[in-house]
Amino acid sequence: MISHFRVLATTTFTLVNKCDYTVWPGILSNAGIATLPTTGFVLQTAESKTVTAPTSWGGRFWGRTLCTQDSAGKFSCITGDCGSGKLECAGSGATPPATLAEFTLDGAGGLDFFDVSLVDGYNVAMLVAPQGGSGDNCTSTGCAGDLNGACPSELRVTSEDGKQSVACKSACEAFGSPQYCCSGAYGSPNTCKPSPYSQIFKNACPRAYSYAYDDKTSTFTCASAAAYTITFCPSPNSNPSQKSWQGQNPKSDSSGSASSSSGSPQINNGTIVYIGSMDPSELWSAGSTHVRESQTIAGFVSITIAVWLLCHLC
Repeated sequence: MISHFRVLATTTFTLVNKCDYTVWPGILSNAGIATLPTTGFVLQTAESKTVTAPTSWGGRFWGRTLCTQDSAGKFSCITGDCGSGKLECAGSGATPPATLAEFTLDGAGGLDFFDVSLVDGYNVAMLVAPQGGSGDNCTSTGCAGDLNGACPSELRVTSEDGKQSVACKSACEAFGSPQYCCSGAYGSPNTCKPSPYSQIFKNACPRAYSYAYDDKTSTFTCASAAAYTITFCPSPNSNPSQKSWQGQNPKSDSSGSASSSSGSPQINNGTIVYIGSMDPSELWSAGSTHVRESQTIAGFVSITIAVWLLCHLC
């Protein structure tokens, strides 16, 4: 009886925009999985939208930023664009870099599997929180810090004027090397190891995927979870005990065109918040003890990368 109920039930995803700019979520179903009723929409600041999926669904969600529509009606985004030319992604995925929330519902053992992935880079802070459900590994996960301000220059995607960081590429996307892409001779967990670049993402977001074989600390499971909340720019005010964090991505005005009071995107103040997989009440209090200045990280990363490259040349 329980298994039949599971097949007939549905799972809801509530996407919430707590950023101080507009986000255009995109949705892509996995190969062979039915498309959801919507594959793309707009969320103004403080708006939310609930999408219903069958419990056997699998796919990904992401946020597009700095989107506009030209005079010919073509829709495009500076980050996370799906290339459809329209608000709906219609079967197309995100152009890297993009923060991804990935789900496989009713998978092995009847469990839901989910993660937040930075394998394709980062563009917006994101938190996934299961509502209900059970299991030791059924808990919130995500990347709440703003990595754009701490992104190394060689991975940085900038605004149209080139002055501000709006997304951070993965090393694979930036360089295409097998050791970064876990391809060719590096196409197994034994040969593809974390790089200094993937460690930037991992240090900032310990429970998010940072490279292709980062499974052990990055995949989460829930039994019988009826709903998930996906929050863009999770708010420090969602719990009285949470500490504030500073993390501002590019802003978009209410008309849907990318802008700010100065006519160009805003960025963060250069700090990162480090979070792992914790109960929501712990996320921000823990984050307050792990803030690091991006300038310090950038200096350390430069030294580490130089040593790492030297070792690979030996």
